[in-house]
Amino acid sequence: MKLILPIEAADELKPHLPSDTTFVRVDIDGNLDGDATDAEVYFSWLYYLKPTTLHKVLESAPALRWHHAPNAGVNNVLTPKYLERDIILTNGAGVHAIPIAEFVIAYMLSYAKQLPSLHKLQTQQQWQRGFQIEELQDKTLLIIGAGGIGQEIAARAKAFGMRIFGSRRHPQPLPNFDKVVGANEWKALLNEAEYVVIATPLTKETEGMINAEVLRSMRADAYLINIARGKIVDEPALLKALQESWIAGAALDTVFTEPLPPESSFWTLPNVFITPHCSAHSSKVKERLPTAELRLTLALFLDNLTRYRHGKPLRNVVDKNAGY
Repeated sequence: MKLILPIEAADELKPHLPSDTTFVRVDIDGNLDGDATDAEVYFSWLYYLKPTTLHKVLESAPALRWHHAPNAGVNNVLTPKYLERDIILTNGAGVHAIPIAEFVIAYMLSYAKQLPSLHKLQTQQQWQRGFQIEELQDKTLLIIGAGGIGQEIAARAKAFGMRIFGSRRHPQPLPNFDKVVGANEWKALLNEAEYVVIATPLTKETEGMINAEVLRSMRADAYLINIARGKIVDEPALLKALQESWIAGAALDTVFTEPLPPESSFWTLPNVFITPHCSAHSSKVKERLPTAELRLTLALFLDNLTRYRHGKPLRNVVDKNAGY
C-alpha cells in the first residue's frame, strides 16, 4: 500500500508504518517526490488545504481512496472537484478540544472580571475600584455546536455553576448540558443566554447564520464568542451590533479575513477581544511531540491507518453532504 505524506510528518511517521507500506512525500505546493499514481491514502497537513495544493494531489493520485485532514473544519477541502471523487475523508476533530475549551473559559472570565480594564489601570498605575465585576455562577451559556469542542467547553463551564444549553444536528441528552436542542432551535434560547459560543462547523447552512436578526435577538448583556470560523458571522452586522450596543461584547478568535486587516474597526472597539486564531494552541502538544505543534494528530492518523488496513470503521469520518 502506498501513502502520500506531508514532508513535515513523513520522517516522524516512518518508524510506525507497517513494513508493507511505501510512501511519497508532498510539500506545501503539492509537489511530490515520487510516483503517486497507485497511492491509496493521503495525509495532508494543516497548511496544505488550499485548493491549488489539494487539486494538484488529486490529479497525481487517481487511485486515492482515503484522505485524512488534521483540521476539524474541512470547508476548504470540499470543493466541487474534490466532491467528484469517491474519497473517504476523515478529520482531526477533537484533537484540540481541550485548549479551545480553556480559551473559551478565559474569554468569559476576562469579560466577567473586567480584566482588560483592570490591566489598563495597572499600566496607568491607578488604584481604582467600583467596577461591576460579575460571576459565572448561575449565568446561562449557549453553545451552538455541541460536538467534541462544545462538550469540552460544557464540562469546564459546568464546574463554574453555569446553566448550559447546546444545539446539534441530532439532539440528544449530553453530560453537563441542561438542554440540547436541534440545529435550528437554538435561536429560541438566545434571550436566555448571557454567553453565546459559536462552535459549529462552517457549512453552506451555517455560513453567515449569525446575522442581524440573530444579534437583535440576543440579550443586551450577552457576550458572543467565536472559536469556529469567521464566515459563520455576518461581520458588518456584528460590527453594528457592537457599536450600537445590541450586545455587550465579543471575543473573536477567528474572523472573515485572516490576518485581520489593520484598517478593521474590530481592532479598536473597546468591547471586542481579538485573538489571532490561537485558541487551539497548547504547549502540552509540543511537550508530547516537540518537533511540531500539530504532531498530536499523528496518533489519530496511525490508528485510522490500522483500521483502514483491516477494513474497520474509521474515526472522524466526515459527512461530505453535511460538511463535517
